Amino acid sequence: MRLSNCHNIDDFRRLAKARLPFPVFDYIDGAADDELTKARNTSAYDTVDLVPDVLAGVEDIDTSRVILGRKSALPLMLSPTAVQRAFHWQGETAVAKAAEKFGLWFGISSLATRSIEEIAALTKGPKLFQLYVHKDKGLNTSMIERCQASGFDALALTVDTIVSGKRERCLRSGFTTPPRFTPASMWSYATRPRWTLDYLLRDKFSLPNLDTHVAEGSSQAVSIAEYFNTMLDTSMDWETAAAIRQQWGGKFVLKGVMSANDARRAVEIGADAIMISNHGGRQLDGSRAPFDQLSEIVDAVGGEVEIICDGGVRRGTHALKAICSGATAASGGRLYLYALAAAGQEGVERALEVLKDEIHRGFRLMGVTRVEELNESRIRRRAF
Repeated sequence: MRLSNCHNIDDFRRLAKARLPFPVFDYIDGAADDELTKARNTSAYDTVDLVPDVLAGVEDIDTSRVILGRKSALPLMLSPTAVQRAFHWQGETAVAKAAEKFGLWFGISSLATRSIEEIAALTKGPKLFQLYVHKDKGLNTSMIERCQASGFDALALTVDTIVSGKRERCLRSGFTTPPRFTPASMWSYATRPRWTLDYLLRDKFSLPNLDTHVAEGSSQAVSIAEYFNTMLDTSMDWETAAAIRQQWGGKFVLKGVMSANDARRAVEIGADAIMISNHGGRQLDGSRAPFDQLSEIVDAVGGEVEIICDGGVRRGTHALKAICSGATAASGGRLYLYALAAAGQEGVERALEVLKDEIHRGFRLMGVTRVEELNESRIRRRAF
């Protein structure tokens, strides 16, 4: 299979599976426990039908939307994801350049494999930093101050990973950061020579936003579960979040909000946006899909805070359904990670072109010319 034959996100997934050693692919593709929530994240969109209007005069359309004070060409964001150079040697560099080309928000993780400063120098486009709160308070302050100095547009505090979900595929494969060659996985690495040679011969793998304070993950190989369970601060609470918002001082997002009650508290501490997210199904298996929870949260805080529906997006029409249901924007990680793993920046750009075309086509077939015309009147919910 070639990149030119990828016409939807599932095609990029198949190409990534063919090109990656299985421990690396399973890290991207896998989720917690029985992976029920991961599956729900996408299937939830099937519970809503779009209702198109015709004869609407859709020669000229505007799919842009202002998100967190910056204009986005589409009502779609690229969620921050960790250790991207484990998937392709270009890593976050490829995603940053592709996002700027398409005029989209993107984010990098605390566990990024490119530094805050390197990413800031690469792009003038809108960018956020995903903060994991560590037990090491000096590390937290260091990352916030580096983002301030580098001109990041927003800080997203991740609130759903105080401990790691049980990611059973990673337990079976032994995936670590940095990736290790184990007897069980050696054949898979050996039969993916392009990935293996890139990993061995290009820049040494590191986590440059962390390695000023900790060795784990850069020079000392650990599983993501071990990292989360030993390094992150389980005492984090609403006072912590409010203090970080104050320390940051800029656009502030809470990522991982799943209840209307928490959404109200986010408004109370002055959050500019919430990301309704279950971490791609990688944390609490059996939790609801963000899209399923969207209407309840919109009813609670709609109009008071920007609402980003994060996870499960595989089609442009999924983004349209999220907007119709009251979201400011939709977002996702795997929607571009499969493409990154398959073909680096070229892959990410092709995936974004596919999603852009789907959103543009969806606008015209729905009979809308602006994002503001996407509302509850344009959808019907199925009865189950």
